[in-house]
Amino acid sequence: MNIYDISKKAGVSIATVSRVLNGNSYVSEKTRKKVLAVIEECGYTPNAFARGLGLNSMKTVGILCADSSDPFIAKAIYYLEQELRQNGYDALLCCTGFDYLEKEKYMNLLLSKRTDAVILVGSNFVEDKDNKNQYIRDAARSVPIIIVNGALNGENIYGTLCDDYHAVYEATKALQASGHERILYLYNSHSYSGSNKLSGYLAAMEFDQHSNLNKEDYVQYFYGSIQEIKDHLTSLKQKGISFDAVITSDDSLAIGALKYAKENGLTVPEQLSIIGYNNSILSQCCEPELTSIDNKLEAVCSNSIRALMDVFRGQQVPLRTVFSAEIIKRGTTRF
Repeated sequence: MNIYDISKKAGVSIATVSRVLNGNSYVSEKTRKKVLAVIEECGYTPNAFARGLGLNSMKTVGILCADSSDPFIAKAIYYLEQELRQNGYDALLCCTGFDYLEKEKYMNLLLSKRTDAVILVGSNFVEDKDNKNQYIRDAARSVPIIIVNGALNGENIYGTLCDDYHAVYEATKALQASGHERILYLYNSHSYSGSNKLSGYLAAMEFDQHSNLNKEDYVQYFYGSIQEIKDHLTSLKQKGISFDAVITSDDSLAIGALKYAKENGLTVPEQLSIIGYNNSILSQCCEPELTSIDNKLEAVCSNSIRALMDVFRGQQVPLRTVFSAEIIKRGTTRF
């Protein structure tokens, strides 16, 4: 018997049960009595979710990430751990890799450690095939699940993310407005976030209305090192695919594009404009410095922990919070 079963039997939400357990005044007396009656009838003892309310809490939150060596993920973990510490919680980190069965294994491991909640860092935890997300919904029956930079429909699952679709859409439109027509899109992830970025690019380009451009030529998925990215773009040029701008889903891809320009004698941004994504430290470690989309990672992480603390207190929390991105203009664009 867990808090999910109590909420279902009482006909109320998990959040309402948590408010009753926490003595929150925003619950009617009628509802409070109904929930308490079910708790007494079932002999329910508050479990890991209730521990987050201060009832025998372990004061520990689990964090799952696929790859902590990724600069975006590493920075997110730093922000999350700092925020948790300020709120009196320790963090327990597990790096899962990208296989969803491994993700499920480590989720169960964190639950067995009696963590008060689990934070999923990165939208790659939200799978395209929804049946692969069931383990997350199952875990949410016991503890709050927070998704950083992603969203998944389900009770007790809270997503905080950047509006990647409009970020890439606006960046592509800015390139078009500055005279670019042959804009290449380079990405390396099919994640929830990656899909939204790609959709924003496609919406801005309107390939169906531009018969002179072949979508298959200008949408390039490539996963590799910066050197390999440079070589990949060189191979596109050798195949006769001409482009006057590159927009990427990650700053490391954009650095590869910058190296491609140098090797091929192209001036940036006069002959080739480049836009990265994440506004990472890489964007300021190159010459010229990289125009990049700031996806407000620090604000996203801060909001994630603030939402989690509100859930622990039994307060109303939106299941999805979306931040707007900002284009940070530097030396690789002329708009």
